Amino acid sequence: MLTAIIVVPLAGAALVLALGRTAALARAIALSVVLVELALTGALFAAYDPAGGYSFIERADWIPALGVQYLLGVDGLSVPMVLLNGILGVAAVLSSWTVKERVREFFLWLLVLQAAVMGVFVSMDLILFFVFWELELLPMFLLISMWGTGRREYSAMKFLVFTFLGSAFMFAAILVLYFSLPDGERTFDMMALAGNGLAGAIAPAALVFGGFLIAFAVKLPIFPLHTWLPDAHTDAPTAVSVMLAGVLLKMGGYGLLRINAGLFPGELVSAAPLLAVLAVVNVLYGAVVVMRQTDLKRMVAYSSVSHMGFVVLGLASVGATTGQLSGVGLNGAALQLFTHGIITGLLFVVVGLIYERAHTRHIPDMGGMAKQMPVIAVAFLLAGFGALGLPGTAGFPAEIMVFLGGFTAYAWAAALSAFGIVLAAGYMLWAAQRTMFGPRIERWDGLRDATAVDMGAIGVLLVPMLVIGVYPRLLTDVFDAGLAPILRGFGG
Repeated sequence: MLTAIIVVPLAGAALVLALGRTAALARAIALSVVLVELALTGALFAAYDPAGGYSFIERADWIPALGVQYLLGVDGLSVPMVLLNGILGVAAVLSSWTVKERVREFFLWLLVLQAAVMGVFVSMDLILFFVFWELELLPMFLLISMWGTGRREYSAMKFLVFTFLGSAFMFAAILVLYFSLPDGERTFDMMALAGNGLAGAIAPAALVFGGFLIAFAVKLPIFPLHTWLPDAHTDAPTAVSVMLAGVLLKMGGYGLLRINAGLFPGELVSAAPLLAVLAVVNVLYGAVVVMRQTDLKRMVAYSSVSHMGFVVLGLASVGATTGQLSGVGLNGAALQLFTHGIITGLLFVVVGLIYERAHTRHIPDMGGMAKQMPVIAVAFLLAGFGALGLPGTAGFPAEIMVFLGGFTAYAWAAALSAFGIVLAAGYMLWAAQRTMFGPRIERWDGLRDATAVDMGAIGVLLVPMLVIGVYPRLLTDVFDAGLAPILRGFGG
């Protein structure tokens, strides 16, 4: 089943290339493929048994001389990430319905991107994980540089350079880890490494931990390795921003939880105070910079930097909490990965719809648009409520869990980070007021509201945002099962 989840988008890309001779046909094939992919990921999520540990394992020798395997598997940490990728794939295709240039190539690379990210979340061999991690660079680079706006070549190259340098640290860390293991115990199998605790026992464990940390910090991103993100978001097409904020950043958070926390608990405890400081910087720096933005898309991009600080805070809290709250911060960090992907994906869909109609993202030029675009205005408000953590939306349970763990571990860091919620409420409501409300502006009288396709892109993200907000246990129980083995490494 996991191979099918990777192969379906790749097969869809091949079909788009072979049969998508017209724009309409290319769109239809791409939409059919992502709907099938969503059905597969939904079935996987429904079939996963939280008590079963690693499930749906597929194993075959790939490079026997080095012990490299084609090893796939999922647990409670990765299953929700796979579902998130399936949901965002549908939103990305629907939000690209009006792409007019090189339509076949656009959807081809979008499907390849989805397949690569799926591979990252289901790979349990470090080399296979690295291959899929690198595979997403090519479609992302091409999608930004060929279909983006503004300084698209500059932004695409900046993304490539930052991510490639981070990947170099990861590859070095993988090799050092492998050759530092005792003879006869060398393996790239992440399940085995997590189970036997050998990774944390090697002599250069701190060095290997640092290599992985740098790679994942670039992708998440963590200050000061974040500067590629606003440029990439600003100049990327809407679908790419949806995928970038929704799942590509989550690859960094997933790696921190799976590898840094799962394989090196001792080193994470030592690094926790530094991570707490970086979390506060991410949250407050991102929020303050958001309030200075006049570009609507750049505003959402910097809000992602701020909200990823909550993931880092939840990660930092895991080694310093005890009792009932020993894992709540880590679970909150994992839940934040999912909920932020849904909420920010929705924000970028709405911003794309506004730009498509108004041909501007300059906030001072906007105002009174809700009269012409009531559906888009409501979607923008609801997404903003989710981003500021309003109860009833998915943002609330994730952030409250992070703060519960954070206050127990680092009260000062949690208190400072909580101020970021106040700032988020300010910049989100301010942005909504300046764009959607206020006096009528004649130049916007001809704007049209969301079409049926647009409402599909909005709905596929809005529904899970509200469902998780009302019933977060749908995900938290699954994350609990995936994080339980990691917590045992911390004595939790």
